[in-house]
Amino acid sequence: MQRIALLSDTHNYLDPKIFKYFETCDQIWHAGDIGTISITDELAKIKPVVAVYGNIDGSDVRKVHPLNQRFMCEGVDVFMTHIGGYPERYSQDALIEIKRKAPQLFICGHSHILKVMFDKKYNLLHINPGAAGVHGFHKVKTLVRFTIDAEKIKDLEVIELGVRA
Repeated sequence: MQRIALLSDTHNYLDPKIFKYFETCDQIWHAGDIGTISITDELAKIKPVVAVYGNIDGSDVRKVHPLNQRFMCEGVDVFMTHIGGYPERYSQDALIEIKRKAPQLFICGHSHILKVMFDKKYNLLHINPGAAGVHGFHKVKTLVRFTIDAEKIKDLEVIELGVRA
């Protein structure tokens, strides 16, 4: 069983309130627009980090984190990218990967809009954790926590960190 903290679009900012939400987690996943590598370095001091780079990330982040991550977690096939869209509106690149072999869990960021949707067509769960940073048009900083246990995704929580200042 793995407890996951999922965030995106930190844009080089980690809210001090965020760290208490990582205490009960086993891993931290970041769906891009990290900012600088110091952000994932700081997160990695707390828990193991799985991340992808986003469109604002420079070469320091891109050298360490790939554009896409495709991996297994507790028997769940996960595909994570930054610009991926959502059911019925996937980005072209994400749709190619989904059609090739649909994951059970599809994660992206970029839009700053928190979404959790089940895609019946491809039989996958889509999660966009919204934005945890202070740059962008979102009004509330968010992240998501969930558990992956024996091929099941459960106990999903949306966490609001407060109004974007």
